[in-house]
Amino acid sequence: MSILPSPDQQNEQLFSNSIISFIKKFQVIKLLRKCGFRKEKGISLFSLFLYVLSNVFRDRSLYMQLKMDHFQENFSKNSYYRFMRNVHVNWLHFTTLLSAQIINNHLRSLTSEKRADCFVVDDSYFSRTGFKKTELVAKVFDHVSMTYKKGFRMMTLGWTDGASFMPINSVLLSSQKLQNMIGENKVFDQRTIAGQRRMLARTKGTDVMVNLIDQAMKAGHQAKYVLFDSWFSNPHQIVQLKQRKLDVIAMVKVSSKIKYEFEGERKNIKQIYRSCKKRCGRSRYLLSIPVKVGRQDKDGAKIDARIVCVRNRANRKDWLAIICTDMSLSEDEIIRNYGKRWDIE
Repeated sequence: MSILPSPDQQNEQLFSNSIISFIKKFQVIKLLRKCGFRKEKGISLFSLFLYVLSNVFRDRSLYMQLKMDHFQENFSKNSYYRFMRNVHVNWLHFTTLLSAQIINNHLRSLTSEKRADCFVVDDSYFSRTGFKKTELVAKVFDHVSMTYKKGFRMMTLGWTDGASFMPINSVLLSSQKLQNMIGENKVFDQRTIAGQRRMLARTKGTDVMVNLIDQAMKAGHQAKYVLFDSWFSNPHQIVQLKQRKLDVIAMVKVSSKIKYEFEGERKNIKQIYRSCKKRCGRSRYLLSIPVKVGRQDKDGAKIDARIVCVRNRANRKDWLAIICTDMSLSEDEIIRNYGKRWDIE
């Protein structure tokens, strides 16, 4: 059963008016033209986009409307398909601009200045059943089932203030390894939108994360912190974001290969944890230590950060580590701000 009920005849006009109001308020048609959509004659761009957006909230599709003979629009199905398949429209840039309009002109005025807003990055498995006919589909690792599945990884960048969450943009990631590729890998001019999206799909996930944040900031997005889990928590990416004047609050990856400078020596997180005295009693955290992240020769800079170790709620004998590049934050504020990352789930 759908969670989006279809409006009845009585409320149809009211529903359409609300969609029209949204399109006009946030200048959606202007943004579409800015992202490459051009229409010289025929059905207006406004009518086509209104129909596409309305179908999402009405839980309808063009195919079923044609099959049930309920299609009553003043354009043909060919006009609809030409609109959806227009190769000149940069949909990634469109969602980035639209979310900036909504956040900056509506949500930000509702957010207190004392409440820190954050970028949140996460990826999840995107299933593809017809994988044999799908371009760039690959065997990707699903972190939930801990197995390889056929499909994509969908990386999503969002914005949150702890009360509201707004997705900014997203990208489907394939595999960099040729042996994991299943779908066809077509060759496109790298200067075109199609070529750039396919190149992005086969780029390393941590680099894609920085790319999405760069696009968001260029479109007018602002945030104080970037939140992500241990999958993206590499010193190189942390240094890159700090150079963009963004502080990071992230889960530390427990790996012997990733090392931090602590008391003049380079140690991994397990070595640091074992060498320090833990807080006892009912403290909210076990350990809080200043470290330096990155290497001058490899990452281009070496920055200050704080690692806070907390108990793992799922296993009280285990522990988790959170890293923060804002040295002015207290341990309680670091833990509280990292909790905002769950908004993207």
